[in-house]
Amino acid sequence: MILRIENMRQHKIIISGGGSGGHIFPAVAIAKSIKEKEDNIDFLFVGASDKMEMDKVPNEGFKIIGLWISGFHRGKILRNLLFPLKLIFSLVKSFFLIKKFKPDLVIGTGGFASGPILFIASKLNIPTLIQEQNSYAGITNKILSNHVDLICVAYDKMDRFFPKNKIIIVGNPVRKNIVLMQNNQHEIKKLFNLNEEFKTILIIGGSLGAKTINETIANGLEKFRENNLNIIWQTGESYSDLAEQLVKDLNVSGITTHTFIKKIELAYQAADIIVSRAGAIAISELCVVGKPVILVPSPNVAENHQYKNAQSLVNKNAAILVKDSDSNNKLVEEIIKLKNNSDLMNKLSLNIKKLEYENASSIIANYALDLIKK
Repeated sequence: MILRIENMRQHKIIISGGGSGGHIFPAVAIAKSIKEKEDNIDFLFVGASDKMEMDKVPNEGFKIIGLWISGFHRGKILRNLLFPLKLIFSLVKSFFLIKKFKPDLVIGTGGFASGPILFIASKLNIPTLIQEQNSYAGITNKILSNHVDLICVAYDKMDRFFPKNKIIIVGNPVRKNIVLMQNNQHEIKKLFNLNEEFKTILIIGGSLGAKTINETIANGLEKFRENNLNIIWQTGESYSDLAEQLVKDLNVSGITTHTFIKKIELAYQAADIIVSRAGAIAISELCVVGKPVILVPSPNVAENHQYKNAQSLVNKNAAILVKDSDSNNKLVEEIIKLKNNSDLMNKLSLNIKKLEYENASSIIANYALDLIKK
């Protein structure tokens, strides 16, 4: 496969996807991998104007333009009243964006923001590629699959959603700082103030936090203290102040709260056990990290795909699953049971590491550059 583009003209790529870290992080990882292989490329990101990508993407050094677009809310008629208008507006804006920017390739990583720009690009005969993270395809990517040129996936049996001749199994892109984790005990100690004699539990409810997980951890703080556990707790924005006050009132070292952990690789390195939602990108990162994991799938996702992601690991004895509805009764108990069972911890760690896909973003970058070459 040709990795370098012979023509020295600066090429242009639009990358679209967002709404959550699960769509944004792969998009950024792919862009950075392409940049490593071919630096003569101008990138433009396209996202939803009111979502987190409008802050996260510029922080990574890329330009972004927002569309006035939102997803279709099933069973919520009032919230969908503006959907047709937003869709038409976004399609028109996408057309003019493409005409002005003149991309050589458009890449989508899922989420409703990627729909209009990829659809218009395909109709204008611009090469297109989508990357589907989940074992159960999102509706936007399912709709786009008949129009795009290439579909990169992380799970097998995805031909039940997409045309078989367009599918390539490559795994999910993982942030480079996680792939290249290095031992940095000094920075870990400074950031998390851990008691070195205790095991450490990392709680990550996704980039926006998770209400059920946060409430369960809050109720379990006394038990964590009684069982000599460090807690690194990523709360998200909405629960940040309350969590900080609860920990302050507890007045114990080794338990820290964080609205968002930017240097997540340090938290992964510090952890003995990780509690996480079961988004596809989170799971891909956890496979790279190779630590024992308790997954609490979010019930608020289309087609219950987080539960299906988690179950695929449980079937391989690579994770423990606690349903969101059971979290208040079972999660704290499962954490304490696992920390007291070193044999199970080792087994889970070994099995999840076996599921790691290496260099997914680099492989996707190769295919992207090959589409431009063709």
